[in-house]
Amino acid sequence: MGVTEVRRAKLRELIRNQGFASIPELRAALEVSESTIRRDLDYLEAEGEAHRTHGGVFATGPTASMKLFEHRRAEQWDKKRQIAMAASQMIEDHDTVLLDGGSTTYELAKQLVGRPLQIVTNSLPLASLFASNDQVDLVVLGGYVHSRTAVTLGPYANQMLSSLNVQTAVLSIAGADQRGYYNSNLMLVETERAMMQSADRTIVVADSSKFGKSSLAKLCPLDQVDAVVSDEELDESWRDQLRNSGVRLVIADSAKSGNDSPTNTTADMSDTQ
Repeated sequence: MGVTEVRRAKLRELIRNQGFASIPELRAALEVSESTIRRDLDYLEAEGEAHRTHGGVFATGPTASMKLFEHRRAEQWDKKRQIAMAASQMIEDHDTVLLDGGSTTYELAKQLVGRPLQIVTNSLPLASLFASNDQVDLVVLGGYVHSRTAVTLGPYANQMLSSLNVQTAVLSIAGADQRGYYNSNLMLVETERAMMQSADRTIVVADSSKFGKSSLAKLCPLDQVDAVVSDEELDESWRDQLRNSGVRLVIADSAKSGNDSPTNTTADMSDTQ
């Protein structure tokens, strides 16, 4: 491993351990110039492992928590990132946002790090992304922690949700068919229903592989969410079905960067605020 790779590995570890680090701290720890630190941070940000903000950098890359997602299909990760970028543009600064514990919402959380928001989540991995971010007011739901996904579930989480109100809830799903949206855990679905009840607007983020399949527990009918964000491979029959259900459909364009606007296939339909 060359000198540059060793230095970047040390930089990556410092940022992960601290959650947030300032440029002067990193320069002093690695004993290199500020310009070198900035070049290395540009590299880490391009790799999706850090997010630069005024005065420093937040860790957004893989941590031990990402082992929770290793069983997911690797080929879907690019789609998840595209979906996350598109969904992030539907959220305004200073919004109150509720995020569940799916792999796509994890990607969305990485896009939101460093923005001034109120975040509510039942996901310990997502909470760890925001815990050292002074731009975010973070609320973590209590309850039983599901070991495989590290999300909180059950009556305590649901009771807490009943006392909260958020502008937007963003949920992931295990599947969707003509009857509605599904997830694979009964307690998770109960908590996600409570999330929907606490939200002014519900957005489902799901890659195209999720459509046309069901799972153990039905969350709700198709028309009970306000918007769906998916990728370009979602077939026309599903696009039509969602439109006909009155759902705003946003298709993440793989040709666009995170700074560009997503393709909105139902532009005549506004978000419910």
